[in-house]
Amino acid sequence: MNADELHPAEKPSVRVKELSERDRRRLLKHFLALDDGDRLLRFGSVLPDDLITGYVQRLDFSRDTVFGVYNSKLALVGVGHLAFLPREDVPAVSDATVKSRAAEFGVSVSASARGLGIGSRLFERAAIHCRNEDVDTLYMHCLSSNQTMMHIARKAGMEIHREYGEADAFLKLPPADPRSVLREAVEEQVAAFDYRLKANAKAAVKWWKRLPRFRGK
Repeated sequence: MNADELHPAEKPSVRVKELSERDRRRLLKHFLALDDGDRLLRFGSVLPDDLITGYVQRLDFSRDTVFGVYNSKLALVGVGHLAFLPREDVPAVSDATVKSRAAEFGVSVSASARGLGIGSRLFERAAIHCRNEDVDTLYMHCLSSNQTMMHIARKAGMEIHREYGEADAFLKLPPADPRSVLREAVEEQVAAFDYRLKANAKAAVKWWKRLPRFRGK
């Protein structure tokens, strides 16, 4: 059954985990698995494998924040990249904020995991993180034909500007408060626990398959 065929009540919970250097290999595998259409929507052009590899190799986890959603096989099926940029480097939002930084968000979801709300959950997590990092403007730039991003933007109430086949959308965020800080901490703990469960289950299956098979006479 395709993920899009699941009844809403049957859709699994989406756990969004903050990624780190140790996840770089899985990030590369996720992006290389995107077809030409998905690469166009994610990067604005159909990047060849070598440029995608360079993009993943240059990711700076100490500067930007990357979120991921893992499936039961520990494959990344959703990735959200939150890049923090000086306000003057983002002309579309430079007049919308007095903060020194803005954040740009990009998202990709594997074809096998569509229809589960993964893109929206990655965006929600990114928005909470921005608030807690004292960033009040979340920005997205994409092709106007990117219906997934447009859906996320409209659902979030973002202000959208379209021009020459491209779209800029930004969302003003409220300041951090104890509730937002607690929410992000809890969501990360739950996602980390979910990851460990999946990792243990995968290791158990691998161990079981290595056991010698005994057959009765």
